[in-house]
Amino acid sequence: MGEIATHINVQVQEIKPEALHTRIESYGMVRPRIQSQLIAQVSGKIDYVAESFRDGGFFEKGEVLVGIEQADYRIEVNIAEANLLDAELQYQEQQALAEQAKQDWQRLGNNGNAAPLVLREPQLAAAEARVKSAKASLDGAQLNMRRTKIIAPFDGRVLSLNVDIGQVVGNNSLLGEIYATDAIEIRLPIKNRELSLLELPESWRSENAPKDNLPKADIFSELANRETWTANIVRTSGAIAADSRQLYVVARIDDPFGKPSENKMPLKINQYVTAEIHGKTIDEAIAIPNSTIYKNSYVYVYSNGVVNRKAIEIQWQNKKFALISSGLVAGDRLVTTPLGQIPSGTRVNLEGQSK
Repeated sequence: MGEIATHINVQVQEIKPEALHTRIESYGMVRPRIQSQLIAQVSGKIDYVAESFRDGGFFEKGEVLVGIEQADYRIEVNIAEANLLDAELQYQEQQALAEQAKQDWQRLGNNGNAAPLVLREPQLAAAEARVKSAKASLDGAQLNMRRTKIIAPFDGRVLSLNVDIGQVVGNNSLLGEIYATDAIEIRLPIKNRELSLLELPESWRSENAPKDNLPKADIFSELANRETWTANIVRTSGAIAADSRQLYVVARIDDPFGKPSENKMPLKINQYVTAEIHGKTIDEAIAIPNSTIYKNSYVYVYSNGVVNRKAIEIQWQNKKFALISSGLVAGDRLVTTPLGQIPSGTRVNLEGQSK
């Protein structure tokens, strides 16, 4: 095809490979690392709710969050203690009777072994069994007594409260939902073509994922002000997501409500955030401005007074530029002037060069 005469002026940029630190963009929802439902294990009337056990409240591990009236359970403990004392008395009596039976047998000069019933062995065994049963009943009553106090299993925060003082709850009633405040996590999808740019924390059955040198990620919150949080990529999903066909990684922010975060707007559960994951450094990278790419598939290069289309493949891209995996080589003169869609072979004038 013959060259097309035009009066187009263009600017060019020579391709020079250089080191590039990649940052993979993603997004996700803030989720608790540990989230639990508090379930009543005994029934009764609520007579105590901690002030910290309110929506959004913080509590400490071991703190009593909810109390259930203990009167009925104290009675059961007292009855169980009385039954245990009675069983122990009966056992002591059977021990004495068994010893007396043994002495009587020997005093009468009987030869051979006496039958177990003569020596009262079955009665003694039954009395011993009643003691064990009474101890078990007492343990059960004391356990139910302890269960009237719902204790915080970890340092955490309240998501929801389902009961209040004066309410009668049954066994297995939901009292509220809580989550641990030591860390929060965000699931981040990664494009398949960008996976090779990350050192993902994979693990096998024979070994654990490394805890050192985990990939870093910057988490951006837009809830009130634009704030940045530092996270570690701690896990990789075990399966590709069925809907998006992408792999997810898990970013963890440690101590999100501690002193280092006191001057920030706290992250909220279910909050939408964006992320930039620190990827690999490419030593001989070819990166070009996004404005020079057409239809995500080709660019224009300048040579000997004409421009030609060149097909490219994009390995990674952010808002400003793209990493090219194939299509361009060092020394190519990339056209940076917007050209629209002109055919290859179009003659152009190079700005700054005499005609």
